[in-house]
Amino acid sequence: MRLIVTGGAGFIGSAFVRHMMRRDDTEALMVFDAMTYAADMARLESVVDDKRFSFFKGDIRSRKDVDEAISSFHPDTIVNFAAESHVDRSIDSPSIFLETNVLGTGVLMDATLEAGVRRFHQVSTDEVYGDLPIDSDERFSEGSPLRPSSPYSASKAAADLLVLSYVRTYGLDATISRCTNNYGPWQHEEKLIPMTVSKALKGESIPVYGDGSNVREWIHADDHSTAIEAVIRKGRKGEIYNIGSGIEISNIALIRMILSMLGKDGSLIRFVPDRPGHDRRYALDAGKLRRELGVSFPTGDFQKRLQEVISGCSCKTSPTSL
Repeated sequence: MRLIVTGGAGFIGSAFVRHMMRRDDTEALMVFDAMTYAADMARLESVVDDKRFSFFKGDIRSRKDVDEAISSFHPDTIVNFAAESHVDRSIDSPSIFLETNVLGTGVLMDATLEAGVRRFHQVSTDEVYGDLPIDSDERFSEGSPLRPSSPYSASKAAADLLVLSYVRTYGLDATISRCTNNYGPWQHEEKLIPMTVSKALKGESIPVYGDGSNVREWIHADDHSTAIEAVIRKGRKGEIYNIGSGIEISNIALIRMILSMLGKDGSLIRFVPDRPGHDRRYALDAGKLRRELGVSFPTGDFQKRLQEVISGCSCKTSPTSL
């Protein structure tokens, strides 16, 4: 397999790169990344000396960059992690999210078609579905309506629809995965878990939107990578696959869990006005992934794996290493 992984120096993209570089049938892998604020080549330190690995600094919005990377590398698979992904930033500056997440995806697919690349995979998010009531047992399926709440999730929903249109109109061999919240090593400090760890270690107050009762489903980035590998190998053309763990926890409960693991109390918690359009609960039905591709994840080791991540965070000093 010859893969181009866009956004491969990001948190989740780099986890997937490390994962695929452990596969014997990975003939070659190119990371294509614009190296914006959330990228960090340190995440790829364990693979950069592998002869199968290469790096191309480029922007998915640039057809010139994309064409150059594809023509020099000749991939059979492109996996698109490249995206602006922080909800708060999308509320402040939505235009860059539209440009990167929608137009950039279109540029990638145009180049993919022209070059005859075998498979294009779009990495999406559970946020495209909107939210569920806190007290509900309902879970989103792949057929649930798209009801995005933020410019970020709207841009990802638009990109998903664009991918499906390319499958129908141009015959592009493409798949889409929608995943829950990720955690793991090397996550950027703007995200909830590393932000909480960093502030707690510094003795700084930890801001919590609203009352903190918003519920998220959490999956380790390594498990996410396992699922994406299954989709690009065995997923059916034009299909969407939800990737979830079944592990749900409220933001405030997660923060208190982290503080307890660090030996801190709740005095650092500071409740702040809620974010506009803040989704209440995310939860995915990942039955299709399990039935069709044979992928499922254990739910009983969340606290153990979270403790391992937190212990790693506690030893780092660079924000992008958290």
